[in-house]
Amino acid sequence: MTSTSSVHDFTDLPRLMSLMTGDEKHGPAATSTLDVLWVLYDRVLRVSPQTADAPGRDRFLLSKGHGPMAYYAVLAAKGFIPEEWLAGFGAYESPLGYHPDRTLVPGAEIGSGSLGHGLPLAVGTALGLKAQGLHGTRTWVLVGDAEMDEGSNHEAVAFAGAVGLEGLHVVAVDNSSATYGWRGGLASRFEAEGWSALTVDGRDHEALYEAFTTAHPGRPHAVVARVEPKDA
Repeated sequence: MTSTSSVHDFTDLPRLMSLMTGDEKHGPAATSTLDVLWVLYDRVLRVSPQTADAPGRDRFLLSKGHGPMAYYAVLAAKGFIPEEWLAGFGAYESPLGYHPDRTLVPGAEIGSGSLGHGLPLAVGTALGLKAQGLHGTRTWVLVGDAEMDEGSNHEAVAFAGAVGLEGLHVVAVDNSSATYGWRGGLASRFEAEGWSALTVDGRDHEALYEAFTTAHPGRPHAVVARVEPKDA
């Protein structure tokens, strides 16, 4: 649970997103992740604006770097960034670019945009935290189903499963946009490498929360959040 007190709730997110305009806002790509991001930041991630630099915080990595509007809206709702920043989205002088920049956006752990990079970075993050003895600190990464076609992600999934990287959690927003897809669904890709994996409705907050908090001793954990293509 975050320790952030906020006057915002989930119903306020559309208003916050509406403050961001521009030709490259990728609205549908952003809204497909909105429920996942809210449940994570509202009920799961152990990080707040006050602990954003604390060594023991949970790490959240946004690999699905297209359409960060939902991410910025949630960060604003939880007090990581000022709401006033949203109106400048994508402007030259704004810290809120079309892809998040970790050096400019409080709470952002990586600079994202090149699809297929976030999951390997999350593997390295989880390994680094484990090496430091921070065993209670969790690493979360949000990916899209299409970027799972990237070879870098296949290698990351295989390695994490082989070494039993328990601190690693993947949330894959699946809107059927992958070129090929997987027999048995995207979760089967993780299960084949020894991961714990669940598939849930990506709009159902209680189902998401239950899946996010499922115990998975000795294994990394993946949650596939299914979202209808028309919503994504």
